[in-house]
Amino acid sequence: MDLKTKFAQPSRRTVLKGMGAGLAAATLGAPMIARAQSAGTIKLGFVTPTTGPLALFGETDGWAAQKVKEMLKDGLETAAGKFDVEILIRDSQSDPNRAAEVAGDLILNDGVHLLLPASTTDTVSPAADQAELNECPCLSTGAPWQAVIFPRGGQNEPFNWTYHFFWGLDEALNTFVGLWNTLDTNRKVGMLFPQNADGETWGNNDYGLPAPTQKAGFEITVPGFFQPRTNDYSAQIAAFKNAGCEIVGGITYPDDLKTFVNQCAQQGYKPKAVTVAAALLFPGGVQALGPLGDGMSSEVWWTPAFPFKSTLTGQVSREIADQWESETKKQWTQPLGYSHAIWEVALDILKRASNPLDRTSIRDAMVETKMETLIGKVDFSSGPHKNVSTTPIFGGQWVKGEKWPYDLKIVDNTVNTLFEPEQKMKVLPWAG
Repeated sequence: MDLKTKFAQPSRRTVLKGMGAGLAAATLGAPMIARAQSAGTIKLGFVTPTTGPLALFGETDGWAAQKVKEMLKDGLETAAGKFDVEILIRDSQSDPNRAAEVAGDLILNDGVHLLLPASTTDTVSPAADQAELNECPCLSTGAPWQAVIFPRGGQNEPFNWTYHFFWGLDEALNTFVGLWNTLDTNRKVGMLFPQNADGETWGNNDYGLPAPTQKAGFEITVPGFFQPRTNDYSAQIAAFKNAGCEIVGGITYPDDLKTFVNQCAQQGYKPKAVTVAAALLFPGGVQALGPLGDGMSSEVWWTPAFPFKSTLTGQVSREIADQWESETKKQWTQPLGYSHAIWEVALDILKRASNPLDRTSIRDAMVETKMETLIGKVDFSSGPHKNVSTTPIFGGQWVKGEKWPYDLKIVDNTVNTLFEPEQKMKVLPWAG
């Protein structure tokens, strides 16, 4: 099965062609425009899920964008001279149609020179479709690259205007296997998938989690997929117990994982590892599990342990995380690194563009991007696809913290060996 088929979904192009021209977008705060003498004003359009069910993914975007606005108050020095910069922020409301609407409006009505959609496929893909359709350079991040490229028809026909940096689904899946290989288990894995698009992707036998798990020599048990927000996981738990599964892997959201884990404890099922995507991305999802959150594991996008420096501020990841926590009184979250990095790349592109007021010039500079950022290297000349630069992903485990209830530690570097793990993976404290 080819990858285009694997990630196929109904094309948005027909739906999106009519959107954008006459639709006004709500502005999330007045833009800050530098007033110093300049060669003109560069307009940047930033689209993120500020509200709605995906808002946690975009929680750090506004904070990072405001820092950049402050940084650019006196303008931006480029190869073509000094320019004012106007940043227009729009809320996708966690809705793909809304993302397309505001992206089209930014391109056609506001005349942005560069579009920056971020945080989840539901925001990135429809916005990128608008950019491609209307020939506007677009730089995106915050979603597995295959999910952004293939459903849009990019497998065999690369895009001209849309470029994306993030890790791939295949790397995330192999990260799970890497975590499990570090534990002494009977190598039997029970797989937990919801009955929705995420579950169908992660649970697919050809390209989802079952494939690399079995290839690595693990035996899998896949009971029926569960309905999101169900109150009864007895069937899944019974299947895992009967098969003797010492590992649980898959994808869930926080409420579902909380119910599942509590019922495991109630029904006497005590696996050595529970490794799931989505639910364990944010600290709140782990804290909701109470004492059972200790030892939960997942993929890692970014943590304060990343050793790379920001090209904008010179800060390392730990300093960015500390600044976020000090100013917001909230624990750092994984998207924070990417909320910062997208501005590093965007401003680097504008600085190199021969004419930062010309979309083609910006696109040409974007193609030539090769730089180190807070989340690692972004290089569009060496990716698995013409429009993609892959970024590091690691295996992580939540452990009891000092400042916060739980802290995420990197425990496996099988997929990326850029630096050593912070500590070794441990068996769940409540395991049988």
